Amino acid sequence: MRNLNLVHLNGLRAAEAVARLGGLAAAAAELGVSPGAVSQQVTRIEAELGTALFDRTGKGLVPLARSTAFLARLNESFSLLSQAVGEIRHRDDLVLTISVAPILASRWLVHRLPAFAARHPDIRLRIEADDRFIPMGSGDVDIALRVGRGGWSDAEAEKLLDELVFPVCAPVLADRLKVPADIVGLPIVVDGPSVFGWDIWLEPAGLGGTTLDIRHVFSDGSLALDAAIGGQGVFLAWETLAAFALEHGRLVEPFDLRVPTGRATWFVTPKGRRPTAAVQAFRAWVREELKASG
Repeated sequence: MRNLNLVHLNGLRAAEAVARLGGLAAAAAELGVSPGAVSQQVTRIEAELGTALFDRTGKGLVPLARSTAFLARLNESFSLLSQAVGEIRHRDDLVLTISVAPILASRWLVHRLPAFAARHPDIRLRIEADDRFIPMGSGDVDIALRVGRGGWSDAEAEKLLDELVFPVCAPVLADRLKVPADIVGLPIVVDGPSVFGWDIWLEPAGLGGTTLDIRHVFSDGSLALDAAIGGQGVFLAWETLAAFALEHGRLVEPFDLRVPTGRATWFVTPKGRRPTAAVQAFRAWVREELKASG
């Protein structure tokens, strides 16, 4: 342990974060400091260690081959420290920190939280809405709700719901949609960054190769959904995005055809961490809510 007296831990943290996250900006965001401060900490730790850890390139800091093993051991060590801190902070089992994508939080989770609070008044939730997938075990996150294909190496992931896509529209447009072919000629709103397009639904609907009237393209699925609610066009949605609007009659699902995307909603927890009673309660409640909203 005496070797640690020779260096500053903040410098080690900065070097580990830069190596793991791939750059100064991402490391600065995680550590809560400026990129310049991270750069200074890295330079200082290199001086204290007596060796360079990174190559300074036009694209930023790139780990040197000779420092790869050292940085990997730093990552492992800080992960263990973070897990230990997280476990001692959550010893009372009554506070859950949940990481969830903003669109899933705003369109599905937040509307249902009063029901969870009514059933489990002793459990407090801390919701962290973030598009990044937070490495499980490296922070205070107890649970992550994520949409994807699974296979996260640092986590236990339980599939809760296969992601199916289907057209939705405002009630004012629904009367014009009797069969799938009626979509042709109606305005379409699109979620630009989506990993799937309309072809995934048109093909099984017997409309492969059909050209649609793309009216608006949005940089966010939640905005595209609002446009559909406002009657601006038909939108290709998925269950956790559209469920609340469908339940309250703000949107209509005109056709009985939902198509799989190969993605799913997952309940994710740190690998090797025994689930607490609070985690088990939240898992059971999420399962019930997803089943009820299907």
